[in-house]
Amino acid sequence: MEKKELSESLVKKCLEKGADSSEVFIESSRNLSVEVRNGDIETVQEASSSGVGFRVLKNKAMAFSYSNDMSEKALENTLTRAVSFAESTTPDEYNVLPSEKGETTVQGLYDPELAKVSMDEKIKMAKQVEELAMQDKRITKSGGSGFSESEREIFLTNSNGLSKSYKTTVCSFGVYVVAEKGEQKSSGGEYCNRRFYKDLKSPQEVAEKAAKDAYKMLDPRMVKTQKADVIFDPDVASAILAGVRSAVNGERVLQGASFLGDKIDQRIGSELITIIDDGTRAKGLGSQPFDGEGVPTQKRMIVENGVLKGFMYNTIVAKRAGQKSTGNASRGGYRSIPGIGPHNFYMANGDTPPQEIIKSTKKGLWLKGVTGYGINPVNGHFSGGASGFWIENGQVVFPVKGLTFAGTAFDMLNHMDVVGNDLDLNRSFTAPTFRIKNMQIGGE
Repeated sequence: MEKKELSESLVKKCLEKGADSSEVFIESSRNLSVEVRNGDIETVQEASSSGVGFRVLKNKAMAFSYSNDMSEKALENTLTRAVSFAESTTPDEYNVLPSEKGETTVQGLYDPELAKVSMDEKIKMAKQVEELAMQDKRITKSGGSGFSESEREIFLTNSNGLSKSYKTTVCSFGVYVVAEKGEQKSSGGEYCNRRFYKDLKSPQEVAEKAAKDAYKMLDPRMVKTQKADVIFDPDVASAILAGVRSAVNGERVLQGASFLGDKIDQRIGSELITIIDDGTRAKGLGSQPFDGEGVPTQKRMIVENGVLKGFMYNTIVAKRAGQKSTGNASRGGYRSIPGIGPHNFYMANGDTPPQEIIKSTKKGLWLKGVTGYGINPVNGHFSGGASGFWIENGQVVFPVKGLTFAGTAFDMLNHMDVVGNDLDLNRSFTAPTFRIKNMQIGGE
């Protein structure tokens, strides 16, 4: 039986077993992983799997069960358990399944040529990127390199008439290396993810970035505790965006656990800040035609010119909030029920080249590495460890490690005074270079 037909049949069986409404989520996947170290192949793993998740509602109570056994008997036992569980769980008037039968047309999610690329070529790429990174004499050790790929097909059907499917591919490769000087050790890594194999960066480009990130951080110095400008590199965009992303989760807002919960349609930051969640971008790593429960995806302004415009919802949380689903039901696979999450979540481009941002900075930190949790989504406080390069009079003068920096989300967002033009939309969670004025930096 074809999976579409199977999913529709299973929905009907759930109703026959006593469910008031039901949802069937079928997932099939193939995954490949190649790991290389010092030119030797350490592991090659390829596996295929499939499974079905059942979500059922009965008397407004919801239950969930899943099976990775696709036999008829196993599936019937699993859906029967789901219906039985619903008889024991607590009813909630907001438990509903979506009814939106349409879906968004999204180009470039599946590469039919990926599986045709030979294993030898994929292994060669993993070996080559390590070999190229190790050619620099300042690089002394390899932390390993690798190549990975996945193919995934989703079928989602529910008793409200939804019956949808899509296929995706993702492939990636990268390398991790160590530079040494005397007793010093400094590490660096780089990787590249794409939907299509032909769109991957060259091994040379990835290797050069990994090696440079390692050796450029040798001979770090410490600076005194002070206030200075901080330039956030795209590699550490998550230090800001992760807190905002969590704070616009509609469930957090309802729970009173978001520092942005009462800020809708209010200014929360600089006019330079526009943050977008886009599930429709062609070849986007977070793109898909519908979300984890079948609602069509869309492109939405989360923050527009510094003003908070909206939160992210799935169907149940949206109903609880008196809103409509934003197509942000996230799902880890057939083993889980829908949560809430972004698609391609990013800060929009500015107008200034990154080098101009550095040149215009009299004194400050070009932030390249962050440790810690960034912005706390509940109270908006920010703290973390920092490494990068110190800038004086518009020039990079030396690397720095072991610094700390702190502030509040609103101070940081409102003191952003320039945004770069180097946004890389091949990442699903990213920002261009940006600068925040006068942050507290802890040093000596």
